[in-house]
Amino acid sequence: MGFRSTSSINCLQRMSKPIFVFDCNVLISAHLLPSSTSRKAYEKALNIGLLVRSPLTFLEFSTRFLRPKFERYVSFENRLVLITNFKQNSLNIGTIASIQVCRDSKDDKYLDLALATNASAIITGDKDLLVLHPFKEIPIISPADFLSIF
Repeated sequence: MGFRSTSSINCLQRMSKPIFVFDCNVLISAHLLPSSTSRKAYEKALNIGLLVRSPLTFLEFSTRFLRPKFERYVSFENRLVLITNFKQNSLNIGTIASIQVCRDSKDDKYLDLALATNASAIITGDKDLLVLHPFKEIPIISPADFLSIF
């Protein structure tokens, strides 16, 4: 599935900024609704920490965000720009797909990424992830909780 990039992991370990994993739905909400709690959490995470993505989490975000149903909110061209901006504002981390914990197996990739980076939090609205809070000492929290905790 992938690999942990030793240089990327070493770089993360030297950084003093907190590391955040955002799930796909929160990212989409943050990019569609400029005054949403998800957007506020996203902007705060960018200001105080480092956002990380894996090839699998980025693929899910980029393909879902380009679905035609979002055209009525943001044009296809603008969504491409927003995807590119997220890519530029986050660090890509290869992960080893080893976690099989979540009741929705499609969400395990977020747990893998959080473990690979020793993330400070996973920000999600997904109940399948939220019920795992905390996961191996990594908080799994909603965007609203993120705003109040961080």
